[in-house]
Amino acid sequence: MTLQTILPPERALFGVPGGSKKRVLEFFSTFIAQNTPSLDSQEVFSRLIGRERLGSTGIGNGVAIPHARSPHCKTPLAGFLKLSEAVDFDAIDGDPVDLVFVLLVPEQADDTHLALLAEVAGVMNDAETRAKLRHCESQRELHDTLMDAIDRQAQHPDTPAP
Repeated sequence: MTLQTILPPERALFGVPGGSKKRVLEFFSTFIAQNTPSLDSQEVFSRLIGRERLGSTGIGNGVAIPHARSPHCKTPLAGFLKLSEAVDFDAIDGDPVDLVFVLLVPEQADDTHLALLAEVAGVMNDAETRAKLRHCESQRELHDTLMDAIDRQAQHPDTPAP
């Protein structure tokens, strides 16, 4: 299971309205439930918010990686949101967030969940990747940029981010 297989082009969303952390998570929950029949938007939102209550998933540098387990999620799912304006996400560095990588995994997917989170963190910790994502002008360009960054990370997982 890799990020390439769980992040199809239609889930790389460009120019998503921000507003607040709650609104961003509500938007994603509604979006993913509309496209995944086994998921309920309220249940997804509740799980994402529940995870945020444990500690913010804002990892710094304008990036958040909200993630949750769901008993109704059959296989891991990912979504990427490039917000139209940054929002306060209670990130560890205090900076607002404009790049949001969301992961949903099945309830029992422990190793998979951790491996995918590590892969996302590796990709999003790269300053060059963040800059390229912020300059994308379309959904296709956003997805292509992400796939290129994921491929680079997979080929050189131990290379420290600049």
